[in-house]
Parts: sequence; C-alpha cells; structure tokens
Amino acid sequence: MEAVSQFLRDWVDRGLALIGINGATGALNRWVILLFIVLFALLIDAIIRIGVARVLKQIVSRTKAAWDDHLFDSSVIKRLCNFITPTIIYILLPIAFADGAEDGIHQILERGVEIYMVIACIRFVNTLLKVCFDIAEQHPAWQGKPIKGLMQTGQVIVICIGTILIISILIDKSPTLLLTGLGASAAVLMLIFKDSILGLVSGVQLSANNMLMVGDWISIPQRGVDGEVEEVTLTTIKVRGWDKTLYTLPPYLLISESFQNWQAMRSSGGRRIKRSLNVDMTSVCFATPAFIEGLRADETTSALIDKIEVKSDEGATLTNLDLLMRAINEYLLHHPRVNPNMTVMVRQLQPSEWGLPIEVYCFSANVNWVPYENLQSEIISYIIATAPLFSIRFYQAPSSLDLRRS
Repeated sequence: MEAVSQFLRDWVDRGLALIGINGATGALNRWVILLFIVLFALLIDAIIRIGVARVLKQIVSRTKAAWDDHLFDSSVIKRLCNFITPTIIYILLPIAFADGAEDGIHQILERGVEIYMVIACIRFVNTLLKVCFDIAEQHPAWQGKPIKGLMQTGQVIVICIGTILIISILIDKSPTLLLTGLGASAAVLMLIFKDSILGLVSGVQLSANNMLMVGDWISIPQRGVDGEVEEVTLTTIKVRGWDKTLYTLPPYLLISESFQNWQAMRSSGGRRIKRSLNVDMTSVCFATPAFIEGLRADETTSALIDKIEVKSDEGATLTNLDLLMRAINEYLLHHPRVNPNMTVMVRQLQPSEWGLPIEVYCFSANVNWVPYENLQSEIISYIIATAPLFSIRFYQAPSSLDLRRS
C-alpha cells in the first residue's frame, strides 16, 4: 500500500509540474489522489450501471424464468452500485493518507464512508427482500398468502441492525456494547414496537395456519367489518367493504377475536340458501282423492302433480302442504342454477304464533353475490306463487288495507 501511495504521489508531482505547479505540498497531493480515487470509483460505478447492467438485461430477457427479471432489475443493480462505490473508496482511501499525516481528516472521511456503506447496504438488502417478495408472490404456492408482513419484518430488522452499526461508528465503540445496553432497555423497546411485534406474531400464525389470504372475503360482525382482504402488512390488514369503504385492522385482532372467512364457501362451488315462509295453519287440509283429481284437472297444477309422488306412505295421510313441499323440492332438484351435489331440502320448523314455517335449504351453483341473490328471490317468488294452487296461504301481519276491507 505504501509503495502504491508513493508511486501515486510521484505521479501526481510530475503531473502538477506539467501544468506549472512545482513543489506541491503533501496536502495537495493527498487531495488530488483522493480525487482520483473518487473518480475511479465513479468509473467502476458507471461501468456496472451501463455495461454490466445491459449485458445482464439481455441475458435475462432470453431466459424463460420470470424470477431473474426481478432479481436483475435496474433498481437492484442501482442499489448494488450504491454499495460498491463507497466500498472501493474505503479500500483505496489509505493510499491517500499512507504517510500518516492528517490522521484526523482521514478518520472523519473513513467514518463518513463507513456510514455511507452501511446505509447503501441497508437499501440494497431491503431491495433484495422486496424482490424476493415479488418473486414469492408470483409462485402459486404463495399467491394470496400474507407474506408482506414477513418482508416488512425483515426490512425493520435490517434497519435496526444498520442503525446500531451507524451509532457504533459515530461513537467509535463496538456494536456488542450497544446490544448489551439495548438488552437492559428491552421492555421499553417492546412497548414502543408492541404493534409491530404483535403484527409479526399474528402474521406468522395467519400464514402458518392458512387462516387468511389476500382476496378472501371475511366478516367480523362485532366490528362491523364485511368485505374482501386487499393487503396484509406488518401492522395493518386492509379490508375493502362491499360499500367500497376501507377498513384498517391490526393483525392481532384476527387472532384474539373470531372472524368468518367465506373463502371455503367460494371454493366449494355452492352458496347456501336458507329461507323460510310462515304457512297459515288454518289453510292446511288433507289431500283427498277428490282434491288430487282437482289438481290434475287444472292445467297449471297438473304438470306439478305428474312430477311428484302423490301416494302416501303406509299408514300415513298426505296433506296439501305435503304436496306443496314435494313440488318445491322437485323444482329445486331440477333447477339449473341449484347445485345438485349439495343438500336440497324443504322442511318444516317449529310452529309458533306466526304460523308453521317451511324452510328451503339448498345451495346456489354460482357463489357470486348478484346471481346468488337473483336465484334466492326467484325461488321465494316461485313458492309464493305456487302455494295458492295447493290452497295454502302464507301468514303475514294484517295491513291497514286488510283492516279497512274487514
């Protein structure tokens, strides 16, 4: 190093003499050498940015893999150059101060370059973490998983380590001494970073147990939250409500409280329809042969009677309500938008002062909201229109019009 420094000083002296500066001081020589070191580092930086980056881009564009497009992105190369340039200056800096003069300025410059190296390293590592997150997001096994919080946790850890290193450089102490001091104030740090720590633990639990993914439809009735998960970060979960409002929740809320995840319903291929109507019990009567023949004689109900079993089981007697329920069940079984592979059932519930409830229980083949609501309305309308054909009346509270008519 001393030989290289002496060679450069002699070369600088000859160069200064050529431009008319004779007998230059050692300080001037040092700053000129330092200038050449900086120019050399910038030259290497330009070569990597322009030459190497272009070559890598051409090579990457010819590959079929998608991950290398992210790994050798221009932003990654830029962060790498920001780290290489101060590293070269730091390595070559002793050449300018090899004679031991102006050690104070040498130490200031050295510490400044070290701090810049740490900052550049933090930015480079955080960019790599972001790239790894982008690559993982495109992998089918990780799509929708709440891994952004893990990336942010890694970035926070890198920033904390970098901050400790910068402080140790400024005070010229070992980083282990700072870590020892931090151990004594761990309780204060845990209080400051409580949300981040809880968010990290919650994010790991949500991801490991496959409880939540980006794009899931969740609802938290006790919090008034109902919508689709847009983003899961270290400290927040963003849910876009169906009214297009945005809910922001802490991740640990989904661990400490119960919530509904409707994604299983979406992936099952069926969305449950469970609706009931109250039958006026005074309209229920036996389905006598004459009653059935009357249904057969009617053009509208004859088609319904032909499709259902009108004979009663041994020792049992059918009613008009039984026939109606069988007709509704047949309608549901052959409806093109009802999932036939899931439960289809029409049943009676506990009678009350409001009448005898009959419940329709089936699953829509289309789980999307609008088709589901349309099918549900269509089924209920069909039941209401069909009931009078079987002499069944549905109960509803009397209105003012009913009272005036009476």
